[in-house]
Amino acid sequence: MHLFCHEHPETLSLETTVVAAQPGGVVLAESPFYPGGGGQLADRGVIRWSGGEAKVTGFDLVDGQLWHRLDTSGVPAGAVEAVVDPDFRRRMRQMHTDTHILNALVFQSFDGALVTGVQMADDGTARMDFDVPAADNDRLRALEGPLNDLIRQDIPVRYTYVPVAEAQAQHGLIRSRSVAPPPTPDGTIRIVEIVGLDRQACGGTHLASTGASPPVRILKIENKGRHNRRIRLGLSE
Repeated sequence: MHLFCHEHPETLSLETTVVAAQPGGVVLAESPFYPGGGGQLADRGVIRWSGGEAKVTGFDLVDGQLWHRLDTSGVPAGAVEAVVDPDFRRRMRQMHTDTHILNALVFQSFDGALVTGVQMADDGTARMDFDVPAADNDRLRALEGPLNDLIRQDIPVRYTYVPVAEAQAQHGLIRSRSVAPPPTPDGTIRIVEIVGLDRQACGGTHLASTGASPPVRILKIENKGRHNRRIRLGLSE
């Protein structure tokens, strides 16, 4: 599905309407929330209406409809205001963009090594798992300097959509060994490009340019089996 947050990433407060409701949940005509996926946590925020306000506690995609779970048994109706937590969204955009930079560096430095897992946390840290058998962990740790150089260069981040078959045919465009973003109803996949550095399929939220992230630190490198190396990184502020 096409998400509003993909087309309007800076819109964090939206006047919209309820199109379906049940106790503790609503479907909105348009929603600014990112529902999570690909290792990125779902947005947090609130929905306000004439009769009250409720926190958004999660999301469920049912029959093509995005249900917003609410911390209330009330049933909102009519016009509502959907508001994304701006600090949390910014932190997720920073971390997700930084993981793409790290992904690009590992892919280039270790013969096209693929991602085997990724998970971002709400404390400004993330872990990425790579299929890099017999990798020298010091070489992985040394990527911190180039990673921060690329952040400082303030490289633009752009988005496009390509047909699924085209994405599958281009080496390195689908970078994960196990998952890829689901195609849109028109049979395309969203591509995130850090201009001149990296292009890969991704459905998450990202910065407009790399310089909007603070520097990052590689916190730890762990061996997870014969092939897997886990890199833990975190925002420095």
